[in-house]
Amino acid sequence: MESIATKIQNLPPDLQDQANDFIEFLINKKKRKIRKTPKLDWIGGLRKFKNQYTALELQKKALEWRK
Repeated sequence: MESIATKIQNLPPDLQDQANDFIEFLINKKKRKIRKTPKLDWIGGLRKFKNQYTALELQKKALEWRK
């Protein structure tokens, strides 16, 4: 059985490029599936605004602050 590298080498150059692009796609697809546990260090970050704003007002303020 031929190895993948040998099969790719037997392709014309334009198809070798396509095969390489597809391999890169597969590698990146696999990397995206590996999920890390989300960091929750942001919890409580808006605590100081608890008595000053409602949740809806905080959402609007957050959008303002991001701009």
